[in-house]
Amino acid sequence: MRKPLYLSVGILCLVLGAIGVVLPLLPTTPFVILAAYCFSKSSARLHQMLLNHRLFGPMLIEWEANGVIPFKVKCLSSSMMLIMVSYPLLFKSLPWWAVIGAISTVVIALWYIWSRPSTAPLKVDVGMEN
Repeated sequence: MRKPLYLSVGILCLVLGAIGVVLPLLPTTPFVILAAYCFSKSSARLHQMLLNHRLFGPMLIEWEANGVIPFKVKCLSSSMMLIMVSYPLLFKSLPWWAVIGAISTVVIALWYIWSRPSTAPLKVDVGMEN
């Protein structure tokens, strides 16, 4: 019963992540990471497909190994979110609840992305002393 649920959530997250590439209020990175997690619990084939993906693969491998979101990805995703959400907030007349919702979503996404490490921890080899 759990595998179909994980598979469904993984597919939904992957779709939301793909939509997030073009829509500012949906951050791509957390959805792709969640999709990879769900696929690791439900479909080895789909999980491997994400790990081998040209764009997402290296990021997911770093994430799974060390919980890392590379600095370059953080800067790009933050810039895109801020640029894409700025236009409607500054130049369109939106209801107050939409403005609060948009700002809240972006703040939560930015907090999540920037709260993760940017590089893997250094591995120190402690060998036997002579």
